Amino acid sequence: MSDGSRQRQIHVGETDDGSDLKLPVVELLTGRGFVTGKSGSGKSNTASVIAEELLEAGYPLLIVDTDGEYYGLKEEYEMLHAGADEECDIQIGPEHAEQMATIALEENVPVILDVSGYLDEDVADELLREVARQLFVKEKKMKKPFLLVVEEVHEYIPEGGGVGETGNLLIKISKRGRKHGLGIVGISQRPADVKKDFITQANWLVWHRLTWDNDTKVVGRIIDTEYSELVADLGDGQAFVQTDWTEVDVRKIQFRRKRTFDAGATPGLDDFERPELKSVSDALVGDLQDISERKEREQDRINELENELEKKETRIETLEDELASARDVSSAARQMADALQNTDTIQSQLPGSDEDLRRLHEEIAELETERDELREELAARDDRIESLEEQLAGRTAEVDRLRSENEQLREVVRDLEREGRAEQGTDDVPGGDKRSNDASSGDGGSTDASDGNTDADGESDDSDDGSSIVQAGGDAIEFGYTPVDEDAESATDAADESGFVVADEERDLAELLEIPWIGDRVSRACEGSQCSTDTAEEILGVFARNGSLETVTVAARVDRSRVAVQSLVSELRTEGLLERSGERAYALAEDVRAELPAAAAGE
Repeated sequence: MSDGSRQRQIHVGETDDGSDLKLPVVELLTGRGFVTGKSGSGKSNTASVIAEELLEAGYPLLIVDTDGEYYGLKEEYEMLHAGADEECDIQIGPEHAEQMATIALEENVPVILDVSGYLDEDVADELLREVARQLFVKEKKMKKPFLLVVEEVHEYIPEGGGVGETGNLLIKISKRGRKHGLGIVGISQRPADVKKDFITQANWLVWHRLTWDNDTKVVGRIIDTEYSELVADLGDGQAFVQTDWTEVDVRKIQFRRKRTFDAGATPGLDDFERPELKSVSDALVGDLQDISERKEREQDRINELENELEKKETRIETLEDELASARDVSSAARQMADALQNTDTIQSQLPGSDEDLRRLHEEIAELETERDELREELAARDDRIESLEEQLAGRTAEVDRLRSENEQLREVVRDLEREGRAEQGTDDVPGGDKRSNDASSGDGGSTDASDGNTDADGESDDSDDGSSIVQAGGDAIEFGYTPVDEDAESATDAADESGFVVADEERDLAELLEIPWIGDRVSRACEGSQCSTDTAEEILGVFARNGSLETVTVAARVDRSRVAVQSLVSELRTEGLLERSGERAYALAEDVRAELPAAAAGE
């Protein structure tokens, strides 16, 4: 990671003396945060402001939304809204956990994990737990700065009650996630209800208005007793901010209002108008739907086999009852036959006439025939029972086979995804050389963002295996979740009305980039965003020919992802090569425009 990326900051509000409050991006993405305040004090607005600024700079994150109030971010940013409601982009369950982590980390797609619509709380809890577990496992290898935002964190790590498996995992991330690049911020309106192990691990805290005695006492213990009274007098959006990276312990801050739609606002008498929301790639949603459909098919097949098994078991019970009854009849017939054959025993009981004797012999013969038939039927039923038992064993084996095939299908999907990423990794590299985004490869890896502090469990923030944290950004596959608009209007060759100078030939731009101070800054910007110099030259050429443009237009004209372009544009602006010319629009900096005529003249 370049020094410029390390020092990247986002503006979120103003201090008491009117100066801007800027928070360092790396500390937010990899650190441990806690935001609290009573309902209506501005805590969710603060979380949304931080999310907006990170998304604006091209950094993905995953927000665990417990009340369905963050989908308003989609008014300006392309995010995957996943949950149980039909309003979500895709309905998911715990079986989607690995794919959700892959989308967020490897495909750099910001995610809103909306758990508010699940009627079964155990399903919502399992979904969050498995997604968080997959993020932690994948970050051990990738080591890329990434932020997990958890609303109503007291529901998972309560102070008074027992902490379940999900809560223990969140505490583990707060203690050990930083060394792998995985940061976490918990949000709650009742700090007294949050386990203190989580709060004391935080290296940045935001205290909005609190009035309950139990909550203000927490403020007094964490900050100082004087703040236990001051925190009750804070206005909407005001907060006391503590950070480990500044010399000032506590600052009073007025956070700005978020730009996007406030989906968490209390309903009023005015008409509610839902804004037009940005959508993610249909292919991305389709992949998740395929998982759901396969899961449904597998479950239907399992249910079908279980129903058949139940029918077979019922039939076996019926046959066993019939078998027992037949054996009773056979036993009775055998006893009668034995008695009739014992003439000494029955002679005195036999009738005297020949006709009666003949009739008895006929009855005995009929009984013996019936006995033989019953024995044959019993043998046939024994064979049938054995056959049914073999069928049941086969059904059980088929269920196991289907489950095994399911695991194999998942592995094939993962292999295909890895092959796809490997093929796309050459998009921006001259000569087809692949530039790997895998931080564990060690080739071109960026510097670890850890500050060397140790976690509360005694582990060093430095990676134990030597791999370094990778700055978000990079080739076409990095942040590559937004398909560019191939129908965007082509770039014009004339200068715009703002007076920008147009370079008539590509060689003029090449000469411009040969100017030492410009070339050096372009190189640093490419390093910080992990984009190639070819992409940077294309983007600067578009600004040189067209003047002020929005990043979405630039992305269309250079045929790159909007988020990748935003990341590089942010770095170019940090290096002083671009400047803001309007809301969400940029243009060449004045110093660069001044060099364009000189470059064109060959000076």
